Amino acid sequence: MIPMATESNRFLTIALFLVIVALTLYITFWASRHTKNANDYYAGGRSFSGFQNGLAIGGDYMSAASFLGISGSIALYGYDGFLYSIGFLVAWLVALLLVAELLRNSGKYTMADQLAFRMRQTPVRAAAASSTIVVSIFYLLAQMVGAGSLVALLLSVDSPLLKNLVIVAVGILMIVYVTLGGMKGTTWVQIVKAVLLMVGTLLISVLVLAKFGFNLSTLLGAAAENTGKGEAFLQPGQLYGKTLIGKFDFLSLGLALVLGTAGLPHILIRFYTTPTAKAARKSVLWAIGLIGSFYLMTLVLGFGAAALLDTSPESAVAKSSGNLASPLLAQAVGGGDSIGGSVLLALIGAVAFATILAVVAGLTLTSASSVAHDLYANVIMKGRASEKSELFVVRIAAFVIGAVAIALAIPAQRLNIAFLVALAFAVAASANLPALIYNLFWRRFNTSGAVWSIYGGLIAAVGLVFFSPVVSGTSTSLIPSVNFAWFPLNNPGLVSIPIGFLCGFLGTILSKDRASQARFDELSVRALTGAGAEKASPH
Repeated sequence: MIPMATESNRFLTIALFLVIVALTLYITFWASRHTKNANDYYAGGRSFSGFQNGLAIGGDYMSAASFLGISGSIALYGYDGFLYSIGFLVAWLVALLLVAELLRNSGKYTMADQLAFRMRQTPVRAAAASSTIVVSIFYLLAQMVGAGSLVALLLSVDSPLLKNLVIVAVGILMIVYVTLGGMKGTTWVQIVKAVLLMVGTLLISVLVLAKFGFNLSTLLGAAAENTGKGEAFLQPGQLYGKTLIGKFDFLSLGLALVLGTAGLPHILIRFYTTPTAKAARKSVLWAIGLIGSFYLMTLVLGFGAAALLDTSPESAVAKSSGNLASPLLAQAVGGGDSIGGSVLLALIGAVAFATILAVVAGLTLTSASSVAHDLYANVIMKGRASEKSELFVVRIAAFVIGAVAIALAIPAQRLNIAFLVALAFAVAASANLPALIYNLFWRRFNTSGAVWSIYGGLIAAVGLVFFSPVVSGTSTSLIPSVNFAWFPLNNPGLVSIPIGFLCGFLGTILSKDRASQARFDELSVRALTGAGAEKASPH
């Protein structure tokens, strides 16, 4: 059962929630008055400094999976749970070295712009838009599942109906953010959320460490003892690695996390909001500092929850798949059911809710932009769409994507949200990353290669997830009553990522298309120097 709160505590929680929602709605309405054209809507007028964009990237990247899911995985599985933190952090080096500046210099509004620069527009944009929508929906599921768990805890209800209503409410809010605020509103919501999240996480981390004399070794020892697993809790093997399949699953997860960031559409489009390549580089450096600090603190949150909370199979933490570990930890270090505990629980809950709102807005904007800019404007209308009609379509797309995400999130509530995000990373690394890397660095790469790599990686990743224990075959599967799980790994990255690269290679060498080679040099110069990039982004 979820711990009950007093009426006064519940009032405090609701009040903080309403403040967060009111603040983000105000930002959205303010931004809507400053969004005049497509450049404002898609790229925020390219007016954000490196520091501002670094905060927004952090706000977009440090999702509910990071704040709720990772700490919960560490609390339940110790060392193996911490792999998520390491994977998410190391992934930024790949994004920085391979794609950040190159993409910003050679693109315009969406990931497909960079590919379409030297390829045939229609097939490449259709493939890239399909991949963007699938990755975004996987990611959206995680955020909305987190919202349901979080609000149910803070309002002290255990009703599936209320959780479902919360998911619907979050979906409606994200549609409002995207249709009114565009990239400007979304970016400012993400900046505010990043500041709140860093302050809240730092506060809880300090309070946890204070209970153990600011000695990390003492904290780890207490976590090992409280869980009853002893030294094994601090060693690999609680979640992965006990069997050969477990070891492959561990490797598959790590590969997906490290390579996935460089293919996440909602992160990639953030590089288009800076005025210069230098600002794009600076924004990534700021983001690395923020994200690195945050993920180090998830170590304290996760092991702090293991040391101070009940994580047995019948506990609230375990029943929520770890998603409630951070809020319950905040309550515990604040003094349990006292005023201090209630204030911290409500504060961290409100911060986590702001986290969810900011990330779902970014994801919805990304997928809706791809529908309007790639599919409608460039595939259906062949580049003849008016700016007004394109902006109308992007708002309609936001409604449809929001509805799909709501419908899929309701049955996905039994899954850990960090795990759900890892699936999105696997799809991004399988479908998007091969095409981006080949396009930037391989002269012969052509339209067939791009289409094969995107669809091949996408179908492989989604297909393997469908036939894995995630969907059927176990008590924690989406459909526990049946079993068609012939693929043994929970994360498909180990198989689907090589398939994506292989499909791109085969599609290229089996095609006689050489037209794309003509613009490779121009793309390389633009990507490496920024020369001519302003032509790709009208001001």
